[in-house]
Amino acid sequence: MFGISVPQLLIILGIIVLLFGTKKLRSLGGDLGSAVKGFKKAVSDDDKDDNDDADFPSKEKVEDKSKVAADTTQTQKSAQKEHK
Repeated sequence: MFGISVPQLLIILGIIVLLFGTKKLRSLGGDLGSAVKGFKKAVSDDDKDDNDDADFPSKEKVEDKSKVAADTTQTQKSAQKEHK
């Protein structure tokens, strides 16, 4: 009942072109296209880097950090004993 027909769409398109001009619409279309392209690239990069996510470090990285922390703690304790 409230559908928009082809002639009505053409009239709306003509009014938009008259209001904004072809150059402004062309640059707006280019900006919109580059934004969509950048969004798609960011989404695909996130899918590839799921294993390297900072929120969920891999088990190997956690084990390496715990070894470094343990070595640091032992070094600090030995330095304190030597200082006393």
